[in-house]
Parts: sequence; structure tokens; C-alpha cells
Amino acid sequence: MRYGHHHHHLLRLPLVTPSLRCSLPPIGGSILQTLYSSSASSSRRRYRLNRVIADMESEKELMNEAKRTVTPRLCRVSGSMTEVVEIQAESPKFHVLFIPGNPGVVSFYNDFLESLHQFLDGNASITAVGQISHTSKDWESGKLFSLQDQIDHKVEFIRQELESVKVPIILVGHSIGSYISLEILRKCSEKVLYCIGLYPFLTLNQQSTKQSLIGKLAASSLLSATASFLVASLGLLPMSAARRLVSYSLGASWSDTAVQATCTHLRQYHTMRNVLYMAMTEFRELAAEPDWEFMRENQSKLAFLFGIDDHWGPLQLFEEISKHAPGTCLSIEREGHTHGFCCTVAGSVWVAQHVATRIKTRLHQKCL
Repeated sequence: MRYGHHHHHLLRLPLVTPSLRCSLPPIGGSILQTLYSSSASSSRRRYRLNRVIADMESEKELMNEAKRTVTPRLCRVSGSMTEVVEIQAESPKFHVLFIPGNPGVVSFYNDFLESLHQFLDGNASITAVGQISHTSKDWESGKLFSLQDQIDHKVEFIRQELESVKVPIILVGHSIGSYISLEILRKCSEKVLYCIGLYPFLTLNQQSTKQSLIGKLAASSLLSATASFLVASLGLLPMSAARRLVSYSLGASWSDTAVQATCTHLRQYHTMRNVLYMAMTEFRELAAEPDWEFMRENQSKLAFLFGIDDHWGPLQLFEEISKHAPGTCLSIEREGHTHGFCCTVAGSVWVAQHVATRIKTRLHQKCL
């Protein structure tokens, strides 16, 4: 599994967008003034205290208004049952289409998507589309899907579900989802305004022993079936026991969202088989160099976020992109959130803020 460990213990603090923060009442100051102002009469103090309570209630309302939760749904795309999560804006200025990595379970990204919607000030509708058969139920009767199948599926999803969308589409992809996003850009360039790759997996990293081990496991159908069977045997455990086991083995820093997604999706034999089969086809496809000519032609539409110690998207790839497509917007995350940023609340929030900043900067440039 690609989601890395993260050792930061964190407090769950309410999230306030920069624009919302400006409009909130100065709660701390007004409480201190109310409680410790000895010169004011008691009736005036009572009035001020009521005012503070009213202010706090209005802050709560503002927070609830800003925090929109994702809505899951199922739809058929090219005959395959597809898990989708989305947040609809009332009058969107653009539409974010999110492509997950591998495992391609969209519910892993719920915290990230909700934070992103908030940081974009409610100006975007957001849709995240899962990989085929990385699902909680075996809708495809054990069939295996390659990387190319997943790419074709996402292109068809846009044609089927987003054809009527009049606002520009911004693609955001994680890991192999960054590669899939580039392929979508190749096929739907007129609809896509911008493409952001997070911890991108675009070509094999020959220096990584982890990658070569995963490659060998994925390439053997016997080893893949055995590994999938062992993981699926955890499906015999009740959900509460599975959650405890996942939390214990993966560390306390994992969010409830990530633990839940692991227990509902990754304990399924068909999901693990598809994760490993897709990985095998990724290793075949990504043995080649990236298509530098295509990236150079589209560099004004591209942005990538790299991690410090990420064998899927090493800093060597950062250097290569700088050389071959120097107009690409490149960033390095130095906070220690790892490749599996979506498995912690802190990682989800940090990356969401980064993506929102990239999008706002791009839209501002477009308007100039």
C-alpha cells in the first residue's frame, strides 16, 4: 500500500479559511473585555456577555456553513460501477476533478476534498472518481483492470458526467493519478484549464528497492493472489476489531477517515487483486521516459507538488521536469506529510491549502 506512515500527533482544530477568518468577530478580545472590565456596570457587563455568546453562535454557524461534507454516489461508466464522491457549489466558477492514486479508493480523500472546498471559498464544485473495482463490493465479478483501462474510464467519465459543465475543469491527481491526469489532458485538452499532480508517479525510479520489490510482487499472479487472500482474510474480523487492528498497525496518526476506508475497501479480495494488477501494468507503462515534448507543450497548464523523501516521485524527477519543461510550476513539501498525505488530517489540510493557493494563483493570472 502506498500510503506512508506519519508520526505527528495532532489536535483536531476547527478549520477557518483565510477569507472567513477576516469576517469572524474578535472572540478572545471581547470575552476578556467583558469579563474583566471593572469600570462597566453589571447590566452593561451582562449585555456584553450576551453579545459574546451571540458572536460565538454566529461563528459556529459560519463554520458549519463553510464546512461542506462530501456526498458519495454510484454510477455506471462504460458498464463499470464507479464510486464517486462530490461537493456541489451553488454557482461554481470552475470544477475540480480529482483522480486518486493506487489504491484508488476515493473515501481515503474525504478530509482533503472537504478542506479543499473550504479553502476555495465554496467557488468550486468538486468530483472525485474512484478506480474501477477498487470498491467496497465486487461489482465487476473479479475482473482485473489495467492502468490503460483506468485512464479510458476517466476520459469516459468526463464525457458522460461532465459534458454539460460550462465552467473550466481543473484536474488534481495523486501519485499515479497524476499520470492519469496528464493522459486526460492529452485527450480532453479543450475542457481542462489546469492540471495539478500531487507526489506524482510518472516514471519508474530505478534507485528504489521498495519499487522493485512491489514490482516483483505485482508481476507474479501467484504472489498477488496469495497477498490478496491474506489481506482479505482480515474481512472475517468484525468491523470494530478490524478498526483497532488497522489503527494499531498503522499508527495513531492515521485519521478516522483513512482507517474507515482501509476497513471497508482494502479487506476485499477483488480490491487487493485490482490494486496489484493495476500496479503491475503501471510498472510496464512507466518503464519509459515521460513524454517530455507533451509536457513542454502544456507546461503553462501544469503544476506538481513533490515530497522530500518520496520514492514514487523522487526529487530527481523534479530536476528532470525543471530541465525539460521549465515553465511548469513546481513545489516541494517540507512539512513531513509523506506520499500518503490523505491518511492524516494535518496532511489533508496542508495539501488542500497548497492546491487551493495554486488554483487561485492560476485563475488570477488567467484574469490579468
